[in-house]
Amino acid sequence: MATTEFSWDKPNNQNILLEIKGDKLKLSDDVLISNIRWFITFRWALIVTLVFFEILMLSASDVLTQFGISEQQKWPVAVIIVLVIANIAYIFALDYCKPSKYNSPTINLWIQIIIDLICLSVVVHYIGSTTTPISFFYVLHIALACIFFSTRESLYVTILVCFMDTIVIVIDNFLTAQTPLSNLLGSNILSESSRKEGAILWMFFLDILFIIVWYVVSRLSLIVRAHERHLLDAYKQINQAQVEKDQYAVLMTHQLKSPLDAIRSKINLIKGGYCGDASDGVNEALDKIDSRAQSMSSLILDLLRLERLKDTCLNTAVFESADIQTTLQRCIEKLTPVANAKHIKFNLSIDNFVCKVIPDQLDILLENIITNAITYSHNNTSVEIASAVNRRDQSATITVTDHGIGIENKDLPNIFNEYFYSPRAALHNKATSGIGLSIVKIAAENNKLKIKVTSEPGAGTSFTIIFNNIELPD
Repeated sequence: MATTEFSWDKPNNQNILLEIKGDKLKLSDDVLISNIRWFITFRWALIVTLVFFEILMLSASDVLTQFGISEQQKWPVAVIIVLVIANIAYIFALDYCKPSKYNSPTINLWIQIIIDLICLSVVVHYIGSTTTPISFFYVLHIALACIFFSTRESLYVTILVCFMDTIVIVIDNFLTAQTPLSNLLGSNILSESSRKEGAILWMFFLDILFIIVWYVVSRLSLIVRAHERHLLDAYKQINQAQVEKDQYAVLMTHQLKSPLDAIRSKINLIKGGYCGDASDGVNEALDKIDSRAQSMSSLILDLLRLERLKDTCLNTAVFESADIQTTLQRCIEKLTPVANAKHIKFNLSIDNFVCKVIPDQLDILLENIITNAITYSHNNTSVEIASAVNRRDQSATITVTDHGIGIENKDLPNIFNEYFYSPRAALHNKATSGIGLSIVKIAAENNKLKIKVTSEPGAGTSFTIIFNNIELPD
C-alpha cells in the first residue's frame, strides 16, 4: 500500500520578484516588505547583542580593562533605546498603517538605512573610527542599497555613508579628544600631528573604498536585474502563449460540441422510429455510435470545465462558508443513479463542519472524486464517505474510499497530471479522458486544500481531502 500527499499553492501574480516602473526595474513591494521584516528581526538580534554587551561591561569591567577595553559613557543604552523605538515604529507602519505616498516599503527602507547609519556612526565614534576596523560595517549598507534601490538612489546612500564617516573622523580627531573604547591598535603613542595626518589619510581611503564598493556592487546588481528582466519578459510570453493555447482549445471544443449534439439528436430520431423502421443491426450500430458520441460529449464538457477552473482567480473568486454535510448530501443525491447502475451503495459517516471555500468548486471537487470511486470500483461493492473533525487544531478531513482496481505505486505521483491515465485505469474504463483528477487538482489549488491518496492495486483507493481553519456548526 502506498500513500502520497499532494499540496498545491495557488500562484499569486502580485508576488513577483521584480516590477517595471517606467524604464526602471526594481524589486516589487512584496519582496521589499519581506526583506524589511527580515531586517527588523536582524535588528532585534543586534539589540540583544548590545544588551548583552552592556551587561558584560557592568559586570566584568575589570576583566575587560585587562584586554584594553574600558567602560565609557552609556552610549550603548541610547543606541538600544533608539533601535527598539525604531523597530516598533517600522512594525507599526507595516502592519497597522495603510500604504500611502508617505508610507511605502521604499520610504520605510530609506528611514531604516538613515537611522541605522546614525546609530552605526555613534558606535564608530565611541569604539574608534581610526583605531578599529568598525568603519567597514558601513559597506553593508552600501551593498544593501545597491540591491534594493536604483543605481542613483544607491549612490545617494554611498554619499551619505561617506559624509557620516567623514563627520565622525573629523569629530574624533579635530574637534574633541575622544578616547576610543578600544586602544588595541595603540594609536595613543602617536604624536598629535601624525595622528591628524593619519586620520585624513584614513578618511580618504575609506571614502574611495566606499565608492569602489558602490561601483562594483551596483554594476553586478544591474547585470542581475537585466537577466531578471529578460526572465520576466520570457515568463510573460510563455503565459501569453498558454492563454492563447487555452483560448484556442476552448474554441475548438465549442466547435466540436455542436456537431456532436446534432449527431446524437439524429440518432435518437432514428431510434425513436421517426425516420422509418430500422433493422436490429442498424439499431445496434446506432447504440455504439451514440455511446461513443456520449463519451466524446463528456470529454468536451470536462475540457470546458477544466478551462473554466483554470481561469478562476483567487483575487476575484468569492470564498463563502460551506456546510459539509449539506454539500456531501447534494453530491450523493446527484451521483446515486450512477452508483445504482453498478449496484454500488454509499456508506456514510459524517462529522459536520463549516469551511471557507468557493462553493461550486468544492462541489466539482467532491463530485469528481466520488465519481472516480464509483467508476473504478467493482460491481456490487460499496464506497465509504467519512468526514472527521480535529477540534484541537481546527482542521478536518473528508475521506472517500472505494473497493476497486487501485493504483500502481509508480503511477500514484502522476494521477493529477492532465490527460494522465494508467494502463490499469484504461482497461477498466475505456472512456477515460485523464481530466477528472486534473479538475480536482485545480479546484483544490483554488481552495487551498491538500489531498492525501492511499492505494493498493486490486484492493482500492482512498482520497483524503484536508481542510484547515474550519468552524464548528452551531
